Amino acid sequence: MTMSLSAELWPDVQPETARRLMLAGVESFARRGYHATTTRDIASAAGMSPAALYVHFPSKAALLFAISKYGHEQTLSLVESVVARETDPVERIRLLVEDFVAWHARRHTVARVVQYELHALPDEEFEIVAKLRRRIEQIVREVIAQGAQAGVFTVGDPHTAARAVLSLGVDVSRWYSDRARQTPKKLGQEYSELVLRMLGTKLS
Repeated sequence: MTMSLSAELWPDVQPETARRLMLAGVESFARRGYHATTTRDIASAAGMSPAALYVHFPSKAALLFAISKYGHEQTLSLVESVVARETDPVERIRLLVEDFVAWHARRHTVARVVQYELHALPDEEFEIVAKLRRRIEQIVREVIAQGAQAGVFTVGDPHTAARAVLSLGVDVSRWYSDRARQTPKKLGQEYSELVLRMLGTKLS
C-alpha cells in the first residue's frame, strides 16, 4: 500500500501523519497480528519515532479502534447507499453483495485487520464497532425479510440468512490477494449470483 492510498482510505483523518500511522498499523497488524505488533513496529513502518505515535493515538488499541471504526463506517455507508438507490429486494441483494464483496477484495489487507482483529479492542471501543456491525446486519436482514415476504426469497430465518450472506463477504478478505484470478468487481458479481441462489431466487 502507498501513502496515496491512505488518503483514499481515510480522507477525513488529519493530519497526514495520523493517516501514515493508520496505514503502518494496518500493515503491521496484517503481517504480525495485533498482539505481536509493538508500537515501535508501527512507528518504524511509518518512518517515525515511537513517541510520535502517541501524539496522535494514546495507545496501540486506540490505533486499532480508529482503523476498525473507519472500516465499518465505510462498509455501512456502502450498504446504506445500495438500499437508498434500489427498492427491488433481488436487485438490492445483488448490488449489496457485489459492492460488499468487492470492497473486501479490493481492500483485503485493511478488511482483514478490521474484521479479524476486532476482539482485541477494549470493551468500550468494541461495543462502538459492534453497534456498526449490528446496523449492517440489520439492513441486510430487513432486505432479506422483504424479499421473503414478496415471495422472491425462500429462507427459514432472515437473521441466519443475513449472517451467512455477510460472512461470505467478510471471508473474502482472509484469502484474497492481488494475485487472485478474479478482479474484485468480477468476484462480487460471482458471489451475488451464488447468494441469490442460496436465498432461493430463480435466476433467468
